[in-house]
Amino acid sequence: MFKTQPQSTLDSSRDDLAVQIQHLNYFFGVGDLSKQVLFDISLELPKGQIVILTGPSGSGKTTLLTLAGALRRLQDGSLRVLGKELVGLGDRALVNVRRNIGFIFQAHNLFESLTASQNVEMAVELTGKFASKREQSVTMLSALGLADRVDYKPKSLSGGQKQRVAIARALVNHPKLILADEPTAALDKKSGRDVVTYLHNLSRQEGCTVLMVTHDNRILDVADRIINLVDGRLESDSTPNDFVQHKTQEALTEVSADMFIM
Repeated sequence: MFKTQPQSTLDSSRDDLAVQIQHLNYFFGVGDLSKQVLFDISLELPKGQIVILTGPSGSGKTTLLTLAGALRRLQDGSLRVLGKELVGLGDRALVNVRRNIGFIFQAHNLFESLTASQNVEMAVELTGKFASKREQSVTMLSALGLADRVDYKPKSLSGGQKQRVAIARALVNHPKLILADEPTAALDKKSGRDVVTYLHNLSRQEGCTVLMVTHDNRILDVADRIINLVDGRLESDSTPNDFVQHKTQEALTEVSADMFIM
């Protein structure tokens, strides 16, 4: 059914949830300059689920993503990520939460002086999960179609290749939660499909949860749920099929209205 998840279904705490948001409000600025950008958001993301967050530009999607990633401090409400309530956590505790999160943003943020492999190896070094940084890095880059580019520096890579290096860096430690902001925006059809297929496999095989902001209609089918955020409010929470049918009906209604006016 194409509707918002009832807030009454939200429990106080559940072990099967990667992210649990309750009555979240968020404001930019203070005092007279304060502007509310998120309104009473309540949302649950079960472990192992792929969720796409969509909606018009300026709806608060990236703000919600960065809050879930412990990159912003919550102002009002409750936000539990991987079993930790973020409200009241100190800086060091927030860093520890981030260690289990893979971030994929539109900006590549690669070190120009390092090779593709070395950029990814830096992420491995931060967690110390794997004995061989080089081996783990090359394996991940190869899985994303960059086996022949592991020793290239960013200036020798295309925009799409740089994006895949950034994605490899986010995924190399097999995080429990992946937060992705337009991960396929700089990729062609095949590369974009390869990336979301890898995310899908990671979710199914390792129980990783994926929250992805995207306007790419080519990858909606990979999601378990599609959440639509409009003007900072949770407008709908649906399956991909219901979402597509609803959008198709909206488009047909608009066409019919235009024809009537003409």
